[in-house]
Amino acid sequence: MNRILVIPSIDIKNGKTVRVVQGIPNLGCKEYRDDPVEMAMIWRAENAKVIHVVDFDLSHHHLHKNFDLIGEICESVIIPVEFGGGIQSLEEAEEIFNLGVFRLVIGSLAYTNPNEFKKILEKFGPQKISAAIDVIENEIVVHGRKHKTGLSPFGFSKELAQMGVNRFVVTDVLRNGMLEGPNIELCSEIAGHTNGKVTLSGGVSNFPDLIKVQEHSNEGIDSVIIGRALYENKFPCQKIWRVAESGIFD
Repeated sequence: MNRILVIPSIDIKNGKTVRVVQGIPNLGCKEYRDDPVEMAMIWRAENAKVIHVVDFDLSHHHLHKNFDLIGEICESVIIPVEFGGGIQSLEEAEEIFNLGVFRLVIGSLAYTNPNEFKKILEKFGPQKISAAIDVIENEIVVHGRKHKTGLSPFGFSKELAQMGVNRFVVTDVLRNGMLEGPNIELCSEIAGHTNGKVTLSGGVSNFPDLIKVQEHSNEGIDSVIIGRALYENKFPCQKIWRVAESGIFD
């Protein structure tokens, strides 16, 4: 088995750390800590190597109210911060990178305005831009996971790979934040269709789930984003990072 990177997620809404059911605020939103900067420092102290930040105010209402906070997160830790949530233009991408973000995860824009997405990809390169593949019942969804596109995740991800994308953040929306187990098959198939790398997002509920992901690490899945299970102490953090990054599970 290969090593796998465990990435804690910090979801932000109204300046606070939250956990949103299926990534859709209207379905339920639970606050964990008031200060996302403090949360980032905690995850770094727990030995996280990367932090994933989602801005729900940007993704659902296109408000920039959390941008100063995101800059503070980037300044507070010495590890890369990747950012996702509602990016709509090259100018907006530049603004977020100027906050200190290492990588952008872009979803809806690749569907609604592929030319603008391509501009961002060409300017910053595939190491700095990942494509978010959000899926409900084998169909790509966009606009805060509220709009069904009719597109297959496999065909769409292959088109993005032909455009130059080589990393995909794949979320089975119905499992996200539900602690029902990860959709490994979906992620493996997307990796196979694109010859790219996949970050699995959503569904990991416990240590056995993480082991299952690790067992498929030779199929293109090299990282996993975990939110609720970490916040609700479903397993010891230090052990997670130690065994996942060694590639060995006892």
